[in-house]
Amino acid sequence: MFVITGNRLLDGGVVFLAPALAWVEDIQHARRYQSDQSAREIAEGLGDVVVNLDVIPVACNDEGRVQPLRLRERIRVGGPTINPFAGIKLERSFTGKPS
Repeated sequence: MFVITGNRLLDGGVVFLAPALAWVEDIQHARRYQSDQSAREIAEGLGDVVVNLDVIPVACNDEGRVQPLRLRERIRVGGPTINPFAGIKLERSFTGKPS
């Protein structure tokens, strides 16, 4: 099984092609294709609001939830693997009086 994915041009968010040819952020709502070739034929006509189009292999787990087979795609679906703000001090300290 395969789904079409990409990044939304406006903000870079990960999106998946839904059955109504609309883009959704949840892979569970993605349209599933039986073959890589049929998905690629659909993907060829897309790309006006989405970049980095790709056809990715997926499988359904025992609960029927769609899961990407490649590690890269599992990370894209689940979000960052680190806290991007861990090394940044977010507290402000003000000294003196404003001028």
